[in-house]
Amino acid sequence: MAKSKTITKLAFTKKEYIQRVKKVKSIMQQRRIDVLVATDPGNMNWLTGYDGWSFYVHQGVIISLDHEEPIWFGRLMDKNAALLRCYMNADNMVGYPEKYVQNLDEHPMTWIGENIFKKNGWDKAIIATERDNYYYSAEAHFRLTATLPNATFINANNLVNWVRGKKSAKEIEYMKIAGRITEKIHQRVLDIVKPGIPKSHVVSQIYETAIAGVDGYGGDYPSIVPLLPSGTEASASHITWDDRPFKRNEATYIEISGCYKRYHAPMSRTIYIGKPTQQFLDAEKALRETIEAGLEMAKPGNTTADIAIAAEKVMKRYGIDRNDARYGYPIGVSYPPDWGERTCSLRNTDLTVLEEGMTFHFMPGIWQEDWGAEVTESILITKDGVETLSNFPRELFIK
Repeated sequence: MAKSKTITKLAFTKKEYIQRVKKVKSIMQQRRIDVLVATDPGNMNWLTGYDGWSFYVHQGVIISLDHEEPIWFGRLMDKNAALLRCYMNADNMVGYPEKYVQNLDEHPMTWIGENIFKKNGWDKAIIATERDNYYYSAEAHFRLTATLPNATFINANNLVNWVRGKKSAKEIEYMKIAGRITEKIHQRVLDIVKPGIPKSHVVSQIYETAIAGVDGYGGDYPSIVPLLPSGTEASASHITWDDRPFKRNEATYIEISGCYKRYHAPMSRTIYIGKPTQQFLDAEKALRETIEAGLEMAKPGNTTADIAIAAEKVMKRYGIDRNDARYGYPIGVSYPPDWGERTCSLRNTDLTVLEEGMTFHFMPGIWQEDWGAEVTESILITKDGVETLSNFPRELFIK
């Protein structure tokens, strides 16, 4: 057995990582999957502890029913990060040679197929891959299947993401810390926003506050950059920022998240500089009542659809058409470009049953033809109901 480096303090106990892998293996057995390849960096982190800005190259975690520990694979240069951050024995961390990095002729997945799958006797296995994942390319799949022509390949269908849905006590602790960082960021924004201040300066303060953290807990980079469109640009839901100054008689929504040990707790609030129009005062009422209605339905035994249906009733009462936009999504550990878990959704056709420990970004944002507003909350399903991960006034802020 190879000797390990001294492991950086794990974010969770080794026991918790082992329990997570056992849960995944149980689902694999149910679905008759022999080997699972997880390339989502959030899943890699959740399964092994791996953390590094290396997701721009091919990497992943392999779980096999006949192999006790997961196998981490990635660029040889990044193997040291695995040795420092993962709970497994060093034998289960494999780096492919540097010549395979961004080489159009020789692909890492060919090397992985030859040097991991075939050597472990998995060349005829039923292999599940994360096909609808940002980090698993069509070329990666083609190369792996071409190297293992006798294997059967199926879609993992976000298997690990679904298992991640119910958070452990430690995960919830981290998300609540992220929520406190989120509160601090929003307060900083409120303190400095005024006419004439460039958006780029406000964003610099967002990042400074986010990374400084709260109460001795240092922050991490969020998986989504700050979103803060103003005026007509607020009709678009994912515009970032530029150097234009804030100006009077204009609304801006601020969608950000604190991040701690890769766990997120996003929240949005809207700021109006000047005297708000009746349109925005009505939007504030609609958003607050929508959140209150949704929170009443957010409890174990109900479904994600129940939250969405309750929220939609309020929106319709105010005459707001959201064009069938969903009302939220699960959140947790994640890496760019998204802090969502990409499983269920808060929409009226999704019948996922709510369970204690689930976490969501509940976001009944309003995006209309020439304006927009957001007031959102990150929520935790508790034993008896729900609580928010941040504690910040739920209102339209007027400056």
